[in-house]
Amino acid sequence: MSAALLFVLAGFSPVLIASEAHAEFRVCNGTQNLVGVAIGYRAKEGWITEGWWQVPATTCATLIEGELQSRYYYLYAEDAARGGRWTGDVNMCVAENEFKVTGVQDCFARGFQRMGFKEYDTGRQGSWMVQLSDTPATQESHN
Repeated sequence: MSAALLFVLAGFSPVLIASEAHAEFRVCNGTQNLVGVAIGYRAKEGWITEGWWQVPATTCATLIEGELQSRYYYLYAEDAARGGRWTGDVNMCVAENEFKVTGVQDCFARGFQRMGFKEYDTGRQGSWMVQLSDTPATQESHN
């Protein structure tokens, strides 16, 4: 079943209805189950991974508020009920409970787990949204 779990992404342009124009990185859960989400990004102090956001079925969560500071963001998510995962090929550290980890090296030696995160190139847009889905879909970016 996890092979059918796909990422669908859509970036937002700044030309939105005024009430929706605030900058942020959002994840929307298009499944019927609770999903746990972790994000990774490059900051002044190095690579950072943070989690877990609990995103209930058919809702969205803001992972980063304000104008996005990096071009690339990395996402990993797990379906809490069925155990499906949304992964990628960029290894980063995660913890079992709520976490904020600096650095992506030696995850196991530092007491963390290593998971594959999917890379998103935001093209330096101020806002970005990722739609998690368990139905086949194509990836597309809206500028």
